[in-house]
Amino acid sequence: MEGPKVHPYIPIVIGVISVSMSAIFVKLASAEAGIIAFYRMLFSVLIMAPLFLGKYTKELMTLRGRDWLFSSLAGFFLAFHFILWFESLNYTSVASSTVLVTLQPLFAFVGTYFFFKEKITMKTIFAGAIAIVGSILISWGDFKVSGSAFYGDVLALIACALATAYFLLGQDVRKRLSLMTYTMVVYVVSTFTLFIYVIVKGESFGPYSSMDWLWFFLLALLPNLFGHTLFNWSIKYVSTNVISIAILFEPVGAAILALIIFNEYLIVTQIMGGLIVLAGILLFVIDIKKIFNFF
Repeated sequence: MEGPKVHPYIPIVIGVISVSMSAIFVKLASAEAGIIAFYRMLFSVLIMAPLFLGKYTKELMTLRGRDWLFSSLAGFFLAFHFILWFESLNYTSVASSTVLVTLQPLFAFVGTYFFFKEKITMKTIFAGAIAIVGSILISWGDFKVSGSAFYGDVLALIACALATAYFLLGQDVRKRLSLMTYTMVVYVVSTFTLFIYVIVKGESFGPYSSMDWLWFFLLALLPNLFGHTLFNWSIKYVSTNVISIAILFEPVGAAILALIIFNEYLIVTQIMGGLIVLAGILLFVIDIKKIFNFF
């Protein structure tokens, strides 16, 4: 497999910053979760369509049955990941929701072991455990285990599992397909799934305020095209575990933005948690032996 021209960690960093804005845009929008998710995916498809048509359409003819199946399942899982996560933000805080939805290593470590036979080293387990502890600490102040907050936490946790399944499927398909083709197929399937969901739920496709349309568009442009698409590019060169660990930084960015926009103040445990998350991420991505050899 030909190596990337850009180090995969660079797009991953840009992607994490972009997806950190997702919860903020969702909270600012007044529409229901299914509608927000639908327009996010629809606008993403419309933005990508001019780049896809012509140059990449021929690649669709080369897709095997396995590729269609896995890409379609990825789109389905992505759709319900968005629905459940966006819905969770109606019941719990930005910090709690983003923390739980980014606890993907709990699922990714197991998934890559069983499906791709990837070895899990003690360093990986230790780094993941550190990051997970930090993520929990970020929202310890408002993390509740009863009432509506608990319901929101459950939705976010299920959304986390669906996101991990989405990345695991992508790790297999992206080894054979270009980024544009894979992403387009997944996003179209996801959009169609959300369209059916909205109709079944009886949610309204409009009208909405101009600000709502702005949030829909920004969700497509930043978290999707500069977030998930960059993750999909990186998944060809790195393990799902790398993506999952890096995404743990999302709650830090989201918590800071929530403080600025919604006055969701951070407490000591949340600040400590953010620092611990960073420590876990650095431990996972940095080759400690090379650093010692350098000195």
